Amino acid sequence: MPRAKSFDEKEVLIKAMNLFWKKGYYDTSAQDLVDELGISRSSLYATFGGKKQLFEKAFQLYRDKNLKAASQLLESHEGVKDGFRALFEKAIEESKNDKEAKGCFVVNTTAELVPNDHSFLKDLQENQQKFVETFRDYLKEGVENGQIPADKEFESIAKLFYTFYSGLRIVSKVSFNEQETLRSVDNLLSILD
Repeated sequence: MPRAKSFDEKEVLIKAMNLFWKKGYYDTSAQDLVDELGISRSSLYATFGGKKQLFEKAFQLYRDKNLKAASQLLESHEGVKDGFRALFEKAIEESKNDKEAKGCFVVNTTAELVPNDHSFLKDLQENQQKFVETFRDYLKEGVENGQIPADKEFESIAKLFYTFYSGLRIVSKVSFNEQETLRSVDNLLSILD
């Protein structure tokens, strides 16, 4: 009869997500995981299947949480420009308060893994596609509500907004000027006029 697990899988997954997010995939060793997660190596492998499988699950958790939070934030604003402004301002605030300079787990993973390891490329492309679809659908709501002119190229704008949203997280790791970034948000949102 198998022994009952003495740990909360979801809690362990959240800890793993934060560790991979901070250190990256390659710089996180199995021993780092054992130490950080507070579980034995055998439990790690028996429960999650190994480092790569644990990373995949942790990365999926981050992607799901991030997309859900962005969608909810956008939908909590009646004005489309207000919703995007709130989303970008939240990213700016998170960047400002990111003392460890972790940035965005998706952006970090893209920079770390894609040049040499294409096994996560599909996940990254799927994440981008879901964000672009969310942004595009939200822009279309703005047209339906008379907030945005109907002649805008929503797919291109959605991709531009995703690029800015992602780029904001990487640039803030190098240098960060809140006022300049807020002015960039104003300029970006002016394309919706």
